[in-house]
Amino acid sequence: MADVKISAQLVKELRDKTAAGIMECKEALTETGGDIEKAIECLRKKGIKTAERKGARETSQGAIGSYIHMNGTIGTLVELRCETDFVARNSEFQDLLKELCMQVAAAAPLSVSREDLAEEVVEKEKEIYRAQIEGKPEHVVEKIIEGKLQKFYEEKCLLDQPYIRDDSKKVKDLLNELITKTKENIVVRRFCRYALTD
Repeated sequence: MADVKISAQLVKELRDKTAAGIMECKEALTETGGDIEKAIECLRKKGIKTAERKGARETSQGAIGSYIHMNGTIGTLVELRCETDFVARNSEFQDLLKELCMQVAAAAPLSVSREDLAEEVVEKEKEIYRAQIEGKPEHVVEKIIEGKLQKFYEEKCLLDQPYIRDDSKKVKDLLNELITKTKENIVVRRFCRYALTD
């Protein structure tokens, strides 16, 4: 695969889809024989590894973003952290912050991550699932509950949610892409969502 000729157009196409650097795109395309979809997957895996390596680094800088829905009935605040003021002022960091604010408004998550969910919330969900599938063998019950919980996390935990503009990505993929690009640890610290109710 190393002898496959990677055109500048192919590199540009991959950059447009992933926002990764030129050399990273070229390497991913070379590794995958010029297959764009496989190269995207390859870059995502590398992004996750980079994010894991940087995850322990302190995030003392950042910004708070806000979003008010057009009709003024929903408003959100999101705190996004990074390591340096330089990255916090970067347009791509600010764009991500705006996207996260809109994600919170549209998808109404309960927590940033599954680890942040209150234990009683998870236990209550398990109770509901158990009641729904009463009478099945225990080993089957556990598998069904696990599957339903996974779906619950994808609906209620911000980082696990499908991205509202492209459901082939999760919100955590957006974070990992920017971490790979900026070489800094970036975390969603917290958010809040206000909605007018009847």
